[in-house]
Amino acid sequence: MARIADDIATEGTVQPVPLGDALSERYLAYALSTITARSLPDVRDGLKPVQRRLLYAMRALKLDPDAGFKKCARVVGDVIGKYHPHGDSAVYDALVRLAQTFAARYALVEGQGNFGNVDGDNAAAMRYTEARLTEVAQALLDGLDEDAVDFRETYDGGDSEPVVLPAAFPNLLANGATGIAVGLATSIPPHNAGELCDALTALLKDPKLSDDALVALVPGPDFPTGGVLVEDRDQIADAYATGRGGFRVRARWEKESIGRGQYHIVVTEIPYQVQKARLIERVAELLQARKLALLADVRDESAEDVRIVLEPRSRTVEAELLMEMLFRQTELETRIGLNMNVLDAAGVPRVMTLKQVLLAFLDHRREVLLRRTAHRLAAIAHRLDVLGGYLVAYLNLDEVIRIVREEDEPKLALVAAFGINDVQADAILNMRLRALRRLEEEAIRREHKALETERGQLEKLANSTRRQKTALAAEIAEIKTRFGQETDLGARRTAIGEAPLPQEVPVEALVEREPITVICSAKGWIRAIKGHAEAETAVRYKDGDRERFRFHAETTDKLLIFATNGRFYTLAADRLPGGRGFGEPVRLMIDLGNDHEPVALFAHRPGRRLLVAASDGRGFFVPEDEVVAQTRTGRQVLNLAGGAEAAVCVEAAGDTVAVVGTNRRLLIFPAAEVPTMTRGRGVILQRYRDAALSDTQVFDGVEGLRWRSGAGVRTETAIDQWRGKRGQAGRAAPRGFPAANRFL
Repeated sequence: MARIADDIATEGTVQPVPLGDALSERYLAYALSTITARSLPDVRDGLKPVQRRLLYAMRALKLDPDAGFKKCARVVGDVIGKYHPHGDSAVYDALVRLAQTFAARYALVEGQGNFGNVDGDNAAAMRYTEARLTEVAQALLDGLDEDAVDFRETYDGGDSEPVVLPAAFPNLLANGATGIAVGLATSIPPHNAGELCDALTALLKDPKLSDDALVALVPGPDFPTGGVLVEDRDQIADAYATGRGGFRVRARWEKESIGRGQYHIVVTEIPYQVQKARLIERVAELLQARKLALLADVRDESAEDVRIVLEPRSRTVEAELLMEMLFRQTELETRIGLNMNVLDAAGVPRVMTLKQVLLAFLDHRREVLLRRTAHRLAAIAHRLDVLGGYLVAYLNLDEVIRIVREEDEPKLALVAAFGINDVQADAILNMRLRALRRLEEEAIRREHKALETERGQLEKLANSTRRQKTALAAEIAEIKTRFGQETDLGARRTAIGEAPLPQEVPVEALVEREPITVICSAKGWIRAIKGHAEAETAVRYKDGDRERFRFHAETTDKLLIFATNGRFYTLAADRLPGGRGFGEPVRLMIDLGNDHEPVALFAHRPGRRLLVAASDGRGFFVPEDEVVAQTRTGRQVLNLAGGAEAAVCVEAAGDTVAVVGTNRRLLIFPAAEVPTMTRGRGVILQRYRDAALSDTQVFDGVEGLRWRSGAGVRTETAIDQWRGKRGQAGRAAPRGFPAANRFL
């Protein structure tokens, strides 16, 4: 900047300078100022200049944790006037953030008044709020009076400020940092101080500790708002090993039963830096736009704790599917970036790994330890010098008194008489008469001896790397005791979860699913009643009509109709008319034709096998998935000939087939004798002369054959006399077999 000034003005003249050169040099100066003096934190204390100046100013105001509060306006005024010549709103915003327990994992400022909330509301004006330092901030400041760090002049030269704080607390990783400079940015999430202390202790023992070992000690960030960390372990390890990456964080939720099979989902923790009010507003917007088909309502029941209530569309909605949809479309799942771009000990910005950041903190603490040791040694040396002068005075008390009383220059006389230095002479001259007691002499000798012992210990510490590591380990252990996992402040808040597997939300899950009872009359009028109605439930029919089919289903089901023409038709259950009237004719929903009627009606279940047969006794097995029709005209499955009609369609769940004809002859044979086909006439199941097929059943041969008897169901296990081969005529049905020639 000085060179530019010289170029522009020399002896009062204006010099021409290329605009590109002038702009580039000025912009470079601005960029460097933004990077080093505003946006990026120092790796040693984890603070930006404004934060450091705030803490230092509060210390000067004696706002210790056990002291009273002072108005934030007073703190901001001191910071602006002495150390930080910027706007008051920027300084106050920095102070507020240091005090927000939902923003800072370990708050450095204790606030009194309205400092904002997780909804995103701003803090009250600085004239209303008050603040003081916390114990964590005190740990950062401890040692400033012991020459632990360098000081520099303030912007106006009227005072001095620390270049960096001693920082006994690993603040950079514990509280994290965010900032955007010119061309550079930093994003460091907060971590658990106890876990960081474990990692620091391990690095003290083995500076070559592997990245994997460090990740085992520091498994991931620990956010003040909790949540669940669901990032893949390999991705976390890679992020810490490179200094760049990110972490997926999800809200913590639980399923809360409200009786009668219904439930609510309650979100108790939301991701870091997510505004609760904006989150709920976003969910409400998606709900209004019909983009959350499984969600019925969202409510905010939060008081001091977060409580967001999500009401599912129905009790059949799976909670996991609903939350998966919300995680994808809202900030209930967020990604927190990691970019450990910080200023190193030389003030140079660079991206550091987790290990490098921890080692830089240890190097800083070692330097602070050595500087405090040197400061204490100097203080001890000065005190021992003074005590030495006192002892000389006690040994020559009468002569000292004479010199003080009679000599015009007693200081010079004392130096000449006893061979002491100026410091000792000044100490003797400044002694009070009461200090001449014998007891004071003994106390001085004890103090002298204790200081000699302390000096010996400190000199050993300054010259021994092993002793320095021991001292640092003790400091770290003390920090862990004060702020680690065993305390309420240090207990881990963010749970370490497993990375969720990719989960596709099926289309069926987006449709509301409710239980229904499908009823179809003999004349083909179909309807659906809400709920699973029992067989005894009274239902009205047209005159001369009666019930033919009744079964339980759900609104998401597909219904299959097998007709006398051998075709399968498909109906969507949610398109059936309601149960208040008589329903609607099936013929209006499918292209059934006037000469045909339904033989079977049931809910489609993928993976099943069906047995279809015609009145001429021919039939085969067909996979149910192969009969689903895509058009209104249905799907031809059973081919018919000679005037035969499709007669039956039953589920093939067993190893034995029973066939009964209109001649009341029963034949039982192994299911293995019937082929599986997708279309055709099939094989002869039972041979007839002047009869037709009436009904079939596929069952477990061991459990026995079942048929309806009176109001119940009869099971017959003694069936050997009706066993035969497929295609035979069979034998007369047993006594008690239904007159309708049907099993069930």
